[in-house]
Amino acid sequence: MDEIILMKLGELVLKGLNRRSFEDKLIANAQRRLKHCGSFKVYSKQSTMYVEPKDDSCDMDAAWEAMKRLFGVVGLSRARACAKDKDAMLETAKTYLHEKLSTARTFKVEAKRADKTFPMTSIELAQYVGGELHDAFPNLSVDVHNPELTVHLEVRDYAAFVHADPEPGAGGLPVGIGGRAVSLLSGGIDSPVASWMMAKRGLALDMVHFFSYPYTSPEAKDKVIELARLITPWCGRLTVHVVPFTKIQEELRRSCPEELFTILMRRFMMRIACRVAYRVGAGALVTGESLGQVASQTMSAMRMTGAVCDLPILRPVVGMDKEEIVRIARKIGTFETSILPYEDCCTVFTPRHPRLRPLPGEIEAAEANLDIEALVDEAVKNIERIQVNP
Repeated sequence: MDEIILMKLGELVLKGLNRRSFEDKLIANAQRRLKHCGSFKVYSKQSTMYVEPKDDSCDMDAAWEAMKRLFGVVGLSRARACAKDKDAMLETAKTYLHEKLSTARTFKVEAKRADKTFPMTSIELAQYVGGELHDAFPNLSVDVHNPELTVHLEVRDYAAFVHADPEPGAGGLPVGIGGRAVSLLSGGIDSPVASWMMAKRGLALDMVHFFSYPYTSPEAKDKVIELARLITPWCGRLTVHVVPFTKIQEELRRSCPEELFTILMRRFMMRIACRVAYRVGAGALVTGESLGQVASQTMSAMRMTGAVCDLPILRPVVGMDKEEIVRIARKIGTFETSILPYEDCCTVFTPRHPRLRPLPGEIEAAEANLDIEALVDEAVKNIERIQVNP
């Protein structure tokens, strides 16, 4: 039988009567990710998901890379299926894992008997196969505590499976099972990480980016589109809503106190992001704000910026320091793009001394001379929508 991919489900197995909906969403997500890899059969049984190629044209390497980034899976292995017979499992291990068995110095065998009609216990099966492999490969010695190679045998309903050393999966919940949110995506390090973290918790995402041409360059916009593309292997396809923000920023500079500019700008961003959220059916906003990192991310400032929006604002990195955020950015592959030297709209007209703790009523007074609805309406009307695919 052909090589397949075995995937272990994470916290999905703890769900109750709605578990089937989580599994169905995970299977649908896997099938979408596998379309460019060939024709695969994807199904779930006994807390394990199976990705089985239907013909020899399937690209197993590409499928493996896609499944490593599938939220909802905690571990995965490339495995070979065989008959549910102890000698068939032994021969499959010898051939399928020959290279690993020939180069390892220490090993052990672990068996799992999900099919309780199989005549041997898990320990008996592991001892039998382990003893035969030890005789067949003189380079191997048994180490049950810290082996260099672990051979796994799984006896399941449909067949037995042989594999070695599973890799960790992406974890989390299937994208889309928790609804949809709109993420404010800048060109920095934090917002792609925040987007990734909320996708990991099961949210499908739309992105909003605020673009201030000619103060920010087309290269800055391209950088943000590239950041969105880099997280699509984890999140799936995305729409980036590019908001023309120049007129709003110029109006703020002309009409409002300089020290309040950053907070006023963020309030407009929240208003526009809420409009986009209502349009796409999203139930929350996501930001990359980290408490105390910059002037607009004090508690007082975040309270003022969030006050203009009646949707929940999710801030997954709010309690993380920069090193923690950078570590995740490197893991998901966005860091090198985030540090490219193209400035985004948040650096346009930056006040010399931004107000860290605005006084009650001060922000509303500064906005009194602005036609807020007209400015927001014009920005929303001229949004450019860009589809980004994995």
